[in-house]
Amino acid sequence: MNKPFVVVGGDAAGLSAASKARREDPEREVIVYERGEWISYAHCGMPYYIKGEVDSIGDLLSLSPEAVRERGIDLRRNHEVVSVDPDRQIVGVRGPDGESEQAYGDLLVATGARARTASIDGTERDGVFTLHHMSAAAAIRALLAPPGEADASAFDGSYVDVDVSEYLARTPPETVAIVGGGYVGIEMAEAFREWGLETHLYQRSSLPVPPFGEAVGDRVVEVLRDRGVHVHLETTVETLDGTDRVRRVETADGSLPVDLVLVGIGIRPNVEVLSGTGVELGTSGAVAIDKYGRTNLENVYAAGDCAEKEHVVTGDPEWVPLGLTANRAGRAIGQSVADDPEPVGKIAGTAVLKAFELECGRTGIVGEDRARAAGFDPVSETITAGSRSGYYPGNAETTVTLVGDRETGRLLGGTVTGEDRAAIRINQLATALENEMTVTGFERLDLAYAPPFSPVWDPTLVAAKVLGGQLESTGD
Repeated sequence: MNKPFVVVGGDAAGLSAASKARREDPEREVIVYERGEWISYAHCGMPYYIKGEVDSIGDLLSLSPEAVRERGIDLRRNHEVVSVDPDRQIVGVRGPDGESEQAYGDLLVATGARARTASIDGTERDGVFTLHHMSAAAAIRALLAPPGEADASAFDGSYVDVDVSEYLARTPPETVAIVGGGYVGIEMAEAFREWGLETHLYQRSSLPVPPFGEAVGDRVVEVLRDRGVHVHLETTVETLDGTDRVRRVETADGSLPVDLVLVGIGIRPNVEVLSGTGVELGTSGAVAIDKYGRTNLENVYAAGDCAEKEHVVTGDPEWVPLGLTANRAGRAIGQSVADDPEPVGKIAGTAVLKAFELECGRTGIVGEDRARAAGFDPVSETITAGSRSGYYPGNAETTVTLVGDRETGRLLGGTVTGEDRAAIRINQLATALENEMTVTGFERLDLAYAPPFSPVWDPTLVAAKVLGGQLESTGD
């Protein structure tokens, strides 16, 4: 019998791989090591739990430990894999009963990523949070609840490793600072405003959510300010000051008294377990893999937020940590270790974001500078069109930016933003990128039309018509 398939990490990629491997090869032993208590939980749902739209933290669990074990998977929580010996095909494990070794036939490293904080002084102070773990979400939700008014069921996750009662007893914050205008920062601004907090968002660049481009960033700022968020652009937070707890945010422009700080300045891949193994890392610092998720180490795979993948437009390896790609890669690797190789798939960086009522989507290469760096000769156009027939209730302005290549006419990427089902339209563009469509080819798509859903010419088709005309004129 084959040696066990060992998985390091019990979240999206890891458990997808473990589950698929068990289905494809029921006789093979599958062991999953998770260094904490939580497994298979919805990172992206935490801002909505804090806001109160999700009632219980337990609702964010996709799989319980019991469900995992029912699949025949040997799940070992509170066990951290601390070393990998690829020559002996053994991992070193630290658990409640001490240290041990485990042999593997195939190994998947799915260790995820962790929040960045190092560039800011004072992040260790009480009252400073990152949102990369469920216990942080529980603590923040508890802090926001008025004393005596919290519903105990909201904290019913049995693996919360903070003293929720201690946070519930505190005076709720009145002023909060968010450091970073990425996904978490924008979503948490909405959550904090829902609780009535004075909310300040600091972004060191000229616009938030830079991967979404200028058109989306401008609209996000407009909406945030309309909803009462104080947006500080081109402002770098230097220090989070205080004694026992954070009391002030210090920037070059001055000081702001605060009661709570959320730091969301990005993440970095967890690759330390592979130190000393000779594993190849990409320029991003994440693990380099081939089309099947294999590293340069024999029988060692990597997937999820700790691994790079091939970009569908450029063909180059990139690190874009997102949930679907982690699940998809894990599932493919689970099939591959069962002797039926399956590619992990390419990525386009397709993502959506909600900023209050504003929906935003992006995919592929959005900026012309990025396109030029990848070897393209880009042309871009931005249009605004209605989301439905103009006479139908609910019609809203939808802004689409498309980027194409002047030489080949190929569609390179785009963004969509608006208040009426705008974000879901990005999937049209992502599908086109996967199939290497030209701008004019996309324009000819037979998209559905009915007044409640779309105008005759969907906003994405309007953008393709305009960009196609521009490509034709510049190609003469």
